[in-house]
Amino acid sequence: MSVSPNPQAPAESGSIGNLPKHVAFIMDGNGRWATARGLPRTEGHRQGLEALRKTIRHAGKVGIRIVTIYSFSSENWNRPATEVSFLMGLLKRFVQRDLSELHEANVRIRVIGGRSDLEPGILALLEEAEDLTRKNTGLDLVVAFNYGARDEIVRATQHLAQRVKDGDLRVEDISEDMVSHALDTGGLPDPDLIIRTSGEIRLSNFLLWQAAYSEFYFCDLNWPDFDEAALDEALSCFCNRERRYGGVDAKAL
Repeated sequence: MSVSPNPQAPAESGSIGNLPKHVAFIMDGNGRWATARGLPRTEGHRQGLEALRKTIRHAGKVGIRIVTIYSFSSENWNRPATEVSFLMGLLKRFVQRDLSELHEANVRIRVIGGRSDLEPGILALLEEAEDLTRKNTGLDLVVAFNYGARDEIVRATQHLAQRVKDGDLRVEDISEDMVSHALDTGGLPDPDLIIRTSGEIRLSNFLLWQAAYSEFYFCDLNWPDFDEAALDEALSCFCNRERRYGGVDAKAL
């Protein structure tokens, strides 16, 4: 997987300007893509991984600084055991096949989500990806694995409550910034743009706190069909929006 080692570099001639720095993806529709073609759901996940490779490559090429992917939610464990097993196998193959190339491309990987109940082999894979790329300075790839936003907020709240209990923090000193820092994404800017595929129009327990002022883009494409042109269309839509953060449109003044 080739990713531009310099995400700050200008995009190529004819590409989109004023890009979002942080784009998050809800990669939905793998199963529907496969079902529509009379294929097993596992083939949809396999093709979805190929779409992910294209997306990361193109994001780095055009100059996006941070990409966050909703790879496996805490609710996905409720899927059939055979499907979960296949997804874990895909994770292993992704690390084995792509990690060295991402590292060579200066991509830094960060994993968010609960870790306390993960199987040791899976946890070791995630930590290997983080440890190998920790000092890289290019595109940040944030992987939401075993992730649920409500769980994330609960864990952050528990952390702050423990600090209060220990006498390290006063209740009245808790601020929005402090809560943000206690989240799994602490230290990262909130996503400017959240893209969801397959025609669904909801967040599905993804980045609930961080999405407060994100722009949303929903498209009917199933994730395996999402490609460079689809990403460019989403970015173009973003660039034509005015972000007011609760303020007033300058044209209305």
